[in-house]
Amino acid sequence: MRSTAFSRPISVAIPSVAIVGAGAIGLSIAWRLASAGCRVQVFDRGLAGRGATHAAGGMLAACVETEPGEESLLPLTRASQALWPVFAAELEDASGQSVDLRREGTMVIAQTADDAAKVRFLHDLQAGLGLPVEWLSGAEVRRREPYLQPGVAGALYCAEDHQVDNRKLATALHAAALRAGVEVHENAPVTRIEGQGGQVVGLWVGDRLVEADRIVLAAGAWSAGIEGLPPPARPPVRPVKGQMVCLRMDSRLPLLRHVVWTPGTYLIPRLDGRLLIGATTEERGFDDRLTAGGQFALLEGAWRALPGIAELPIEEAWAGFRPGSRDDAPILGPTEVEGLVLATGHHRNGILLTPVTADSIARLILTGESDPVIRPFALDRFQPKGVVA
Repeated sequence: MRSTAFSRPISVAIPSVAIVGAGAIGLSIAWRLASAGCRVQVFDRGLAGRGATHAAGGMLAACVETEPGEESLLPLTRASQALWPVFAAELEDASGQSVDLRREGTMVIAQTADDAAKVRFLHDLQAGLGLPVEWLSGAEVRRREPYLQPGVAGALYCAEDHQVDNRKLATALHAAALRAGVEVHENAPVTRIEGQGGQVVGLWVGDRLVEADRIVLAAGAWSAGIEGLPPPARPPVRPVKGQMVCLRMDSRLPLLRHVVWTPGTYLIPRLDGRLLIGATTEERGFDDRLTAGGQFALLEGAWRALPGIAELPIEEAWAGFRPGSRDDAPILGPTEVEGLVLATGHHRNGILLTPVTADSIARLILTGESDPVIRPFALDRFQPKGVVA
């Protein structure tokens, strides 16, 4: 069984670690390392947890999100999904704060006969991969979610695809990291990673060099913009814009309990009555402006599935930047620069992959051992075959 505890100091020399990025990935790695006795500093260009982590939906959907061509991600996503219950419990104990892990499961609904054929295909693919999915009739879908539109034809359902409140997760990780002794520096953009003789010696924050034995680059969509990295060590990560909108339900009589995917949107109900609707996928660089078309598409798609939202007030709308790699899979592990470790490129799976990333990267730094589950996601997979760096 995979261990998730890093609470006891190790007997070898403890490295000093600097982490670039204070999102869920950076803070969780920092918490694990500090709990093991490392001296850890985290630097973020803004406020802790206010980047992609704040903008996310918090779905832990390793199963229903698996599409053709993404089978190679399954060992990683399923491993992390299995870690989530213990990870959440440990984090709540360490921080004294809830992360609202919900276990009602996830539905992918078919609203028409054409939708049903597509969702059936997805069900058959996922079932063929051994995933714990089942088909629900339209009547059963309506029994479980009576406010969905009457004509729903059926749904793919996975009881193991849960959700967590990503904003509460960020707050809890920040608190746990601080309690473990991590120094978190907000509004402290890292401008350059400094190296000598093929290994890292520190990073620059403004005109100050912060020395470190190890550096973890976990800056999400901004990871490729840090100066000082030789080309073979620079992660090919770009921003993938996603718009979302949040409505306010009556928390005592919510319109929805499960996470529900429709043909064009997903709906995520929160315990406090918020209903998140997401998300667009746009190649717009770091343009964070909301657009009429994006917001309309989200609201119309949600309304077609759940007509009762027409009377709900809009509480918030935002855009965030998923860190997308060339193959939309994460980039994890060491680089050719000694002491530089990557934990970026998680695209739409950053919250889901937080536990496995934290544990595997912490283990790599503490022991030098690379967990087999992250080895397929090393940076060198982008290097042309037969080329030696």
